[in-house]
Amino acid sequence: MITAPSGTGKTTVYRKVLERNPRLVFSVSYTTRSKRKNETEGVDYFFIDQVTFRRMKERGEFLEWAVVHNDLYGTEKKQVEKILSKGKICVLDLDVQGALNLKSQYPHAVTVFIKPPSMEELSRRLKKRGTEDEGVVQVRLRNAEKELAYASDFQYIIVNDVVENAVKKLEEVIEIETRKRE
Repeated sequence: MITAPSGTGKTTVYRKVLERNPRLVFSVSYTTRSKRKNETEGVDYFFIDQVTFRRMKERGEFLEWAVVHNDLYGTEKKQVEKILSKGKICVLDLDVQGALNLKSQYPHAVTVFIKPPSMEELSRRLKKRGTEDEGVVQVRLRNAEKELAYASDFQYIIVNDVVENAVKKLEEVIEIETRKRE
């Protein structure tokens, strides 16, 4: 499970690691958030409406779900089970709420928290990506401050100061944890 405040660069980091390690498979989450111009359906997220999301939730199809920045996000149980049944390592991109929820259900899961080097740098990154207006950026920054308070609840903390350094650190975590389980 990988989590980080919005704008930390978590997606960039884990995608590079996924490209290099064929044993890793990404579990695509469901969301009611609008699709951004650079996102692909079924690769970044499954974009669904609130009614569909709530029906899936009522049928118990999610391992976890959460409200994040006023949108719903969920991890589909069937998808995770399929990845694990093939002997692969399932990579989950979760918000703090979702990760803590799943951690209580799966105490053996590996948890990684990716931190920005500073709040100033996080603000710069959020503004630079240009996907949200200033009001949304400020909400994300306030949420980030709250989320950072939970970093110590995760097994590993990686500071994403330089992407390649963070990638190497995440690869080291996967290596260490894989060796422990073999």
